[in-house]
This record gives sequence, structure tokens and C-alpha cells, in this order.
Amino acid sequence: MTTKVYKALSIAGSDSGGGAGIQADLKTFQELGAYGMTVITAITAQNTLGVHGVYPVDIDAVGRQLDAIGEDLPPDAVKTGMLFSSDVIRLVAAKTGQYGWRNLVIDPVMVAKGGSALLRQDAIRTLVKELIPLALVTTPNIPEAELLTGMAIRSMSDREEAAKRIVGMGSRYAVIKGGHDAENGDRVIDLVYDGSRFDYMESDRIDTRHTHGTGCTYSAALAAELAAGKTAPEAIATAKRFIHAAIGHALGIGGGHGPTNHFAYRRQRLAGGTEVAFAPAAE
Repeated sequence: MTTKVYKALSIAGSDSGGGAGIQADLKTFQELGAYGMTVITAITAQNTLGVHGVYPVDIDAVGRQLDAIGEDLPPDAVKTGMLFSSDVIRLVAAKTGQYGWRNLVIDPVMVAKGGSALLRQDAIRTLVKELIPLALVTTPNIPEAELLTGMAIRSMSDREEAAKRIVGMGSRYAVIKGGHDAENGDRVIDLVYDGSRFDYMESDRIDTRHTHGTGCTYSAALAAELAAGKTAPEAIATAKRFIHAAIGHALGIGGGHGPTNHFAYRRQRLAGGTEVAFAPAAE
């Protein structure tokens, strides 16, 4: 009896430090049982101390990578990370339509932990107009949601409005992550909106500087679960559990913002770890 192989594609930049980007995505795919494939949009020289160089891949090379996947290895889910330029975003949108790719997860990577820009300013408009309308799930943190929507986010009601705007752009689901929100003290609350209702995923806030690649890892976990046939709410909940475990069992390497622990979730499950609450909004 042949077992189906679920395939997940990451379209993103390479992180030489291994904590984010393509490297984090492949580790996450593997941990969740998906066969990982990649289209590399840029090469970065970075470590836990910061980004020391960004080297975009030639647009023709990006296109050939996309075609190589589309012609032979159709993915069951796709996630995007660092796309860097409007030209790359337009190309990804065109190839997504050409090959009929579904289950698109957009992690709108814009700024690295150390503050380096990873998306050109003009590319934000292109992302909103051309790629987000194709998304099943868009997963910004609060600063990214502010840039996408053009509004300040200072409260949960602001986040709800931002989520409405992102869904209004065409994304089927919006997940606005709460890691940057200190308002809730020792709790991290991620907001999920599907166009009709709000849901909230809560977890304990973990006091650590080792959070490099959290957005990449979260969105990769979500894509891996979608590739396996899970519904968006199921995939979102697993992604939350995955990243909570990855942050909570830090590797403690590097002198700056260290990477998360990509094999913590599987080990925690084998040891009978606790679940993260996925609580619906109060009526």
C-alpha cells in the first residue's frame, strides 16, 4: 500500500544562520511530515547578531525554480517568506495562477529582528494588490499588520480592524500574531479572523531573546499541516503549538537573537506535552 507524500513549497530567502527563511521552513516541514521544496528568492549573510548582507537572486532564476516545481512536483501547500521586490511578488502571483497552486500561506516578511529591511517599500503595495488576494492565510505580526493596513495597532480592537482589512484584501483568513503585544502581560494572544468571526489562541509568554525565525517557522508549520489535508483552523492551531514549543525549548546558541528549536514540538508530543488553548471569541 502506497502512502501519499504531502509536498510543501517554501518561496523565501536563505538564512546562512539556519534559524529563519528556507532553512527554518525545511526543518519545520520535515518535523511535521511534509516533503519540503524550495524556491530561493535571495541569499542573506546573517547570524543571530543580525543581517550582514542581502543578495537577491536573479528574477530569471526565480522563475526557473518556480517552473521546475510547477512542471514536475506540484505542491499541496505553498508558503511565502522573504520576497524582497515587486518583480518577485508579481512573478510568484503569476506562477501561482498558472499552475493553480492552492493553500497559499503568506508570511509578509518585511524587517529582520535587528531592523534590516527585507522587503522594499514599493513591494508592500504589490503584495497587497497581487499576492494577498490569492492567499488562504496571511500571518503578519503586529508591526507587519500595521504596514499592510496603514493603521496603528494599539489594542485588540485595532487588531480586529486590521484583520478585517487583510481579509478585505482577499485573504481567506488573517492571523495577527500577538508576540509584539505587551498589553496582555504574561499571555500571548493570536487573533484569527475568517471573514465572519474572531477566534483567539492563547499561550504563556516565554521570556527569551531566542526568537529568530518565529514567523517563518509558524507559517511553515501552518503550510505543512495544510499540505496534509488539515483545515485552516486545525493547521493554525497546530502552528501555534509548534512555535510555542520551539520558543519554549530554546537551543541557546549564538550571541544575539538565537533560533527556535525546530524539533521541540515532536519531542514534546512524544513526552505527552500540554496543548495550547484555542478559545473562540466571547459572544
